[in-house]
Amino acid sequence: MRTRRILQGVFWVVVYLALTLAPLLILLVGQRPPGRAFYRDFSVALGFAGLAMMALQFALTARFRFLKAPYGSDIVYFFHRQISLVAFVLILAHPLLLFVFDPQTLGLLNVFSAPWRARAAVTATAALIALVLISIFRKQWKIEYTQWRIWHGFLAAAAVGLGLVHAVLVGYYINTPAKQVLWVGYGLFWVGLLVWVRVIKPLLLLRRPYVIEAVRPERGSAWTLVMRPDGHRGFRFQPGQFAWITAGSSPFADAEHPFSISSSAEDPQRLSMTIKALGDFTSTVKDMKPGQRVYLDGAFGSFSVDRHPHARGFVFIAGGIGITPMMSMLSTLADRGDRRPLWLLYANRDWESVTFREELEALKQRLDLRVIHFLEDPPADWQGETGYINAEKLTRHLPPERAQNMYEMFICGPKPMMDAVEKALVQIKVPMGDFHSERFDMV
Repeated sequence: MRTRRILQGVFWVVVYLALTLAPLLILLVGQRPPGRAFYRDFSVALGFAGLAMMALQFALTARFRFLKAPYGSDIVYFFHRQISLVAFVLILAHPLLLFVFDPQTLGLLNVFSAPWRARAAVTATAALIALVLISIFRKQWKIEYTQWRIWHGFLAAAAVGLGLVHAVLVGYYINTPAKQVLWVGYGLFWVGLLVWVRVIKPLLLLRRPYVIEAVRPERGSAWTLVMRPDGHRGFRFQPGQFAWITAGSSPFADAEHPFSISSSAEDPQRLSMTIKALGDFTSTVKDMKPGQRVYLDGAFGSFSVDRHPHARGFVFIAGGIGITPMMSMLSTLADRGDRRPLWLLYANRDWESVTFREELEALKQRLDLRVIHFLEDPPADWQGETGYINAEKLTRHLPPERAQNMYEMFICGPKPMMDAVEKALVQIKVPMGDFHSERFDMV
């Protein structure tokens, strides 16, 4: 199974590189426009490559399971963020090179007198700059998540659409049938993705609603939504995966939010999500009512014990609400009667904020499970671990045998905690392929 995933991952990397480099290779087909200096051809090549990358960004975020399966959604979204910056630099370098080597082209910035091809380019670049800024500074500027998603989609579509218009209107480098077919294909591909994401996918979800059965308070300022499929069989999922939930009146609303599924994968007819009130949508979960209709798009993610059937046991390292995918995996293993050894290292601020505290104690009766709590602010009579999880504490509690592929380890929690744990695992010589992290910071 691991070899198959590696081959799938390599295949999609090759496809991505081929689609990105195709505009550069296609420039070599046929005659180049006469009288063009090297700097101009080079700047155009950078612009085409950047535009191809921007068009492919829509595929990365379209939630195709076959595309994300080899890597996991968090890795794909991380790549999406990083490659966006690369595309931004390439696209910005295109006009900057022209301005440096031919200062007269600065006049094209005047959208009132410039030709339409230049107006399209200037507007596309402005949209791209705005897109990058609101994505980098969303939290500092306190832009609400749903509003950011709306603006993100609008600006991205404007940047790519106007970029394609600019390339067509210039025309110099789309002067052969092969080049025209390529860019028409990119255009149709981009439009098709928009139709899939904005029209077809919501229509499919509209036919498969869910109904809230219960809204249950949990320790740690969290709430569990218990949901059941309304008139359909629901979807099967692997324990540890997540889904997007839309609580509005329609799946066409731009108000989707991703959360881990916290219930057992053995009972897809009663699906639960446990959500900590952190602001924005999460603070409204407690106000949702039984009988309310919601829409779920899932399941996604590769953060699951089911992807590692070879493991002799599993180690779960959670911080705060990061326990939710672990709870799904533990509950599923219990329902399956799995007797492999399990370790849970669970960090929280204090004893009263330990989400699923009682449920974890009950699971110890059904599993070969050792639970080690770490508290920042322990009660006076606390006998357990205190402070943060570090290399010394990991060495004390992890199984002594840690040969490659023997135990698979799963990490989920606040970003600083995850970064520290990953660094500590490397420090104590845990093979990097044996630990897996789930990150949901989309921006």
